[in-house]
Amino acid sequence: MVRHKRSMILFAAFALAALCGAASAQDYPTKPVTLIVPWPAGGSTDISMRAIADSASKFLGQPIVIDNKAGGGGTVGPATMAAAAKPDGYTIAQLPITVFRLPLMQDVSWDPAKDFSYIIHLTGYTFGVTTNAESQFKTWKDVVDFAKQNPGKVTYATPGTGTSLHIGMEQIAGLAGIKLTQVPFKGGAETNAAVLGQHTTLQADSTGWRPLVDAGKLRLLMVWTSVRSPNFPDVPTLKELGYPMVYDSPFGIGGPKGMDPKIVAKIHDAFKKAIEDPAVVATLAKYDMVPNYKSTEDYKKFVVEVTDSERKVIDTLGLAKKTN
Repeated sequence: MVRHKRSMILFAAFALAALCGAASAQDYPTKPVTLIVPWPAGGSTDISMRAIADSASKFLGQPIVIDNKAGGGGTVGPATMAAAAKPDGYTIAQLPITVFRLPLMQDVSWDPAKDFSYIIHLTGYTFGVTTNAESQFKTWKDVVDFAKQNPGKVTYATPGTGTSLHIGMEQIAGLAGIKLTQVPFKGGAETNAAVLGQHTTLQADSTGWRPLVDAGKLRLLMVWTSVRSPNFPDVPTLKELGYPMVYDSPFGIGGPKGMDPKIVAKIHDAFKKAIEDPAVVATLAKYDMVPNYKSTEDYKKFVVEVTDSERKVIDTLGLAKKTN
């Protein structure tokens, strides 16, 4: 009899927990949602994510609060979320491609295959290489010619080691037969300051440099897109310069592992509507970013594909972590 009562109590507890979980997913969200942007405030990613979040909040029915957690080439924010956030849908993060790349290069605290709930793929970047407008370099060929005569003396600012900008520049240097020296920073505001102050020769970054290029303070030498940017029609692509590469570092949104699929679906739907919002599309266009939607399931498949692709590049460059 005692065992029967204990079983009934346990059954009631499980049933209550299930009902609470269902109610939680049905009512979600009942308070503001925190979106971690793993880059400093003021850069192209931050500005674009704020526009997307502002639009998504209208569809979600609660404010989406931006929390800038920069560092680690865009991995500190997602890693912090994976380690500490509850999987209740109230903490999510932008997931840059470094989340999948860095574990191939060094020991990290997260496993991309296990520690995230993938929600939606959103867009990607236009990357470019700039130099100070007063520098001697008028074209990328000028940089290559100088670097061949002065190995390692050409420095370039990036938003961090292991980022697409770092990996891309090393690939370009290898194909050009030159040696460049990376100077890593936390994000676009710092890389802008570095090249503007001539602390580095070059800057490799996304289009947070655009206002400075438009103002004539920086010179854009190349872009890494498949075709020329409509905003900079006179600037050649990598392919036009003889490098068979396209780098746009696509990204999406994820949460901690174990999120309720119903909550994932609500966040997915809000962000999908956001990147279809004409105001958001216009903001993205200012930074040469184009909506690149992938559903939750397609995003999961993409993560597997991009990890395999990155592994090949990292191995080729000799940057893979050493295994015992």
